[in-house]
Amino acid sequence: MLADLLLGYPHYAPATLVIKACEGGVVGVLTRRRLKFGSRVKWKAFTFVVGLVVGILLGVIGSLYYSGSVDLYLGIPPPQNPTLTFYVPQLLWYALGALVLFLVTLMGFVFEPEFGWLVFSALVGGSVMVAGYFVYQQFFIGPLFNIPVIAPAEIPINIGQVMVGLIVSIPLVRTVWRSLPSLKV
Repeated sequence: MLADLLLGYPHYAPATLVIKACEGGVVGVLTRRRLKFGSRVKWKAFTFVVGLVVGILLGVIGSLYYSGSVDLYLGIPPPQNPTLTFYVPQLLWYALGALVLFLVTLMGFVFEPEFGWLVFSALVGGSVMVAGYFVYQQFFIGPLFNIPVIAPAEIPINIGQVMVGLIVSIPLVRTVWRSLPSLKV
């Protein structure tokens, strides 16, 4: 919400507060209510499938929507001209997707078979975020602020946000749990 306010998107701030709270609530509830698979083999298969879904989403969404020439406008307020311009190849996204699949599978097969549940929880919470922004943009931003409806075009951007959040948050959560075991589920 603060980022929306600081970067000049005050009409998104209330929605961001509510949507991100719902996203976090869903992830928290799901993380604590783990499925009950009877065997480690089933957990490993579940973790592999979740890793495959995340890897494919990252590869496809990244290559379609985040490849090519990228202009960064760094500063508050953003400058008129890009601060930095660089090229992101499509192959990078496929490689990152394969790496994520490998790492999720490795975690599930070698260290913790239930690791896929944490990833799944983040994916479901991210789906709440994508749906929340879609509804807000489609039914509130357009009619209330007289802004052209862009909700369908924002879906891949929000899915990309989910993927980046998932990739950053899970190692961070694991580190916090190791440092503060009383917080672990």
